[in-house]
Amino acid sequence: MIKTLYIVRHGQTDLNKQGIVQGRGRDTDLNEEGRKQAQQFFEAYKSVAFDKIYISELKRTQQSIQFFIDLGIPVEKLSGLDELAWGIYEGMPSTPETKAAFFQLMREWVGGNLNAKFEKGESPNEVRLRQLEALQIIMSHTEENTVLICMHGRAMRLLLCLLTGKPLTEMDSFPHQNLVLYKVTFDGEKYEIVSFNNADHLKHD
Repeated sequence: MIKTLYIVRHGQTDLNKQGIVQGRGRDTDLNEEGRKQAQQFFEAYKSVAFDKIYISELKRTQQSIQFFIDLGIPVEKLSGLDELAWGIYEGMPSTPETKAAFFQLMREWVGGNLNAKFEKGESPNEVRLRQLEALQIIMSHTEENTVLICMHGRAMRLLLCLLTGKPLTEMDSFPHQNLVLYKVTFDGEKYEIVSFNNADHLKHD
């Protein structure tokens, strides 16, 4: 089975713009800039013959690729593609205290404690389990040769680790911005990133 995955992060929201963390518990809308990014991505990739679209259960992913859905391409929501839950810190203003808490959690993850999480939040290991289920669903459809996946920043980093065989401790080796593209091919045995953190489509007005 050969399959090509176009994996994108959702477009900008107001919380993104304000530097406020939004995870699985914040079902936010795209802002004006995010809608512009969605249009730019569509214009650049509307000629790709996508067989299927997969999105998270959060509406910012659907809004980001609604133009493709409007073409009649089948779409499926998978909770496994949802963003990592940041628990009690979701939606909180950025302060020295919250920044310190995040830096400490990142140090835990990089140091190998992938079970660490905020109160009422999720750990990378917990996200990994639901991503494996989502990936199994996506890859089970052998008739779908080219798929578009719209998800979230931290979750995307974790998924790219899964696909490339990197340990989750190296998640930050996959940079991203709003509506950036990672294009990944699967040759039947291994995944390969053929377009890394591609934002070319966002450079044109």
